[in-house]
Amino acid sequence: MPPRLRKAVLSTHVATSVGWLGAVVAYITLDLTAVTSRDVELVRGAYVAMELIVGYAIVPLALASVAVGIVNAVGTSWGLFQHYWVLVKLLLTLVATGVLLLETRTVHSLADSAATAVDPRDLPGSLPHSIGGLLLLLLILFLSIYKPRGLTRYGWRKQGEQRRQRTQAAVIER
Repeated sequence: MPPRLRKAVLSTHVATSVGWLGAVVAYITLDLTAVTSRDVELVRGAYVAMELIVGYAIVPLALASVAVGIVNAVGTSWGLFQHYWVLVKLLLTLVATGVLLLETRTVHSLADSAATAVDPRDLPGSLPHSIGGLLLLLLILFLSIYKPRGLTRYGWRKQGEQRRQRTQAAVIER
């Protein structure tokens, strides 16, 4: 990828990923409010807002983060399957996105129940999933920043091929 395009893709990936993380924090705030407040209307509003945040922020940002992250990895020297940290990050992101997509049904159901129930304060909330999702996103963030060393088998082969090509090119130039 040309440098300008690479920077644009990277910026988009960082923006969607950080946006996803921020939306999850906002969701957890509402989730905590829904399960701890004694104010019926506040609890009802929290559940409805949770559904909106999931549908209009978390899911779109998660899907965009996955798509742009793949483009970013493929378009840079890191590659998608060459380094363990990139591969683990991809797998964790796919797991987080998969669980999120499954959990959207629960959030929708909670919001519907809260809107129609006389007293929504007895609804269970979704704190285990939302806190688990936050921890997973923080682990992915950690991998992005610290980039633990280690090439996959594919990465070793690819690196060996690149060395051979450079050696052959140097021999031809002489």
